[in-house]
Amino acid sequence: MCRLFGMSSAPHRVRATFWLLEAPDSLSEQSRRDPDGTGLGYFNAHGVPEVHKAPIAAYEDRCFAEEAREAESSTFLAHVRFASTGSPQERNTHPFLQHGRLFAHNGVIEGLDRLDAELGGAQSLVKGDTDSERFFALITQRIEANGGDVGAGIEQAAVWIAKNLQVYALNLILTKPNELWALRYPDTHGLYVLERPAGGPHGTRRLDHAGTAGHLRVRSPPLADTPAVIVASERMDDNPNWRPLQSGELLHVAADLDTSSRIVLPDPPEHPLTTGDLEPRAAASQTAP
Repeated sequence: MCRLFGMSSAPHRVRATFWLLEAPDSLSEQSRRDPDGTGLGYFNAHGVPEVHKAPIAAYEDRCFAEEAREAESSTFLAHVRFASTGSPQERNTHPFLQHGRLFAHNGVIEGLDRLDAELGGAQSLVKGDTDSERFFALITQRIEANGGDVGAGIEQAAVWIAKNLQVYALNLILTKPNELWALRYPDTHGLYVLERPAGGPHGTRRLDHAGTAGHLRVRSPPLADTPAVIVASERMDDNPNWRPLQSGELLHVAADLDTSSRIVLPDPPEHPLTTGDLEPRAAASQTAP
């Protein structure tokens, strides 16, 4: 299963070190579980997005893993890919970049011909083959139609897909230089949020998160002194304040780290997919540990 990780420390910029998949000493074993790509996106001091991604398993690209990419940003977005749609190529590897925003998705959408027709001119934003990048293009189209309102764009795009296309999951994280949005829909896969005070529950500790399956690890010494909001596909430590997003819940983390959320999709998809409906590769991508 693909893994999502997003973090905001806005308005503060912090340095975080990411091991995409896991630290190099156990990289080989872990990356075989999600073999189709790893990616990290963030924003430099001028608000310009930076994306580093590799379209192959990290165990096949040890140099990529050993870099343990370090960057300073107010928001981060990481993704570990098990492909469902689109071959393992860089153009199909998350996160995607459109109009200065970064996006990653976990799930499956079918009926892409109809989605392409709905995109119209926004189809020019799609450089690869994935359902995820098309979903992002629809969000971008709707954001522009709503005068730059990102939340409205996500809601309208997700509502249209839930009504018109076959859906397994639409879990997503979208980031700007100082803001983050996350959507869980429906309840097929988990998506968790942690509002972490400076130093965590003990008040003195740096951020040191590791996914329970070892797919991704993140450290940030500055978060001993700075609060943050983290969104991830799984609880990444024993902090008791992790909570699952509800099905249809859209979370927004503002530029001052204020969080708000609302249910934008109260009903299940009109055309829900089960793993039995999916092609073998797509089914495996959604059920892998």
